[in-house]
Amino acid sequence: MQNDGEQIAGQYLRMQAKRLLFVAVLSVLILLLAVGSTIIGSAGLTFGEVFAAVLAGIFPGMFSADPLAFTIVWDLRLHRVLFAVVAGFGLAVAGAVMQGVLRNPLASPFTLGIASAATFGAAIAIIFVPTALSGEIALVISAFSMSALAALAIYGLSRYRGISAESMVLAGIILMYLFGAMTSFLQYTGTTEQLQAVVFWMFGSLQNTSWEKLALVSLVVGVATPLLVWRAWDLNALGMGDQVAQSLGVKVEQTRTLHMMVASLITASIICFTGTIGFIGLVSPHITRLAIGGDHRYLVVASGFVGALILLGADSLARTILAPQIIPVGIMTAFIGIPFFLYLFMRQKEEYW
Repeated sequence: MQNDGEQIAGQYLRMQAKRLLFVAVLSVLILLLAVGSTIIGSAGLTFGEVFAAVLAGIFPGMFSADPLAFTIVWDLRLHRVLFAVVAGFGLAVAGAVMQGVLRNPLASPFTLGIASAATFGAAIAIIFVPTALSGEIALVISAFSMSALAALAIYGLSRYRGISAESMVLAGIILMYLFGAMTSFLQYTGTTEQLQAVVFWMFGSLQNTSWEKLALVSLVVGVATPLLVWRAWDLNALGMGDQVAQSLGVKVEQTRTLHMMVASLITASIICFTGTIGFIGLVSPHITRLAIGGDHRYLVVASGFVGALILLGADSLARTILAPQIIPVGIMTAFIGIPFFLYLFMRQKEEYW
């Protein structure tokens, strides 16, 4: 018995070390890619110029930097790079939570209608609000409001049938098609310029990021993620089935609703600024689960690191492949996500949970 206990303890320690190593490697890769993403561009900045500009911005008066390099780093590139990290982290966390709550490997903010609702909200602002009044503020408010409305609708529809994983998935699919149809109708009735604006928003982009937007999204993700990690044991229990979770003292309906609402809030706060960026919330949890297992105490945060790396890498590719043209990052994430998901489909033969 003692040998068995020591063996189990050894396996646990090895798994913990593997998880820490996984997060450490991801952190280093994100840091290196962030530095590279800040350097690359038509201006031809060097690492020394970028480093000096960053120090001059953080410690004004103590360090000096080339004015052009300072402007490029702080006004154009650095907030975009950091926004990609935070947005990728948040979308992946939301995807991991939704998959865990619904026990569905296909669950994500985009397969449950949240993104479709945001697109519909953006289309309303683009088509019906006069250009002089709309600007970016009306678009963001409309997209966020529709995303929040979709989350409430999922809750309301599923509550009518009893808040179960199946009812939430069905409600999300219904809303996805509904908002998709309404967006198509608005596109059909809009002008050519309005149609182009809606389509471009649907591509997803990080071109309109700013320090203010970064601060707002960071606040939402920074507050929501610890809450989700704190309730990670409940997600682990739900993964064993509703009856098992209830026997362990988990309030299933309350837990499912809370996690879905928080994940939807994270998603809405991001995509209202970026447009539709797919596959991050769908693929990142799969990669993480293959690497470190399905314990949500670690899966939620580690998925965030994977999502940050994927979105930052996709944005770096989007800015360099056809430079000086910038490909919308939503297109790049699809190109990255589809082959990996096909690999998972061909490789995975056993039950997912």
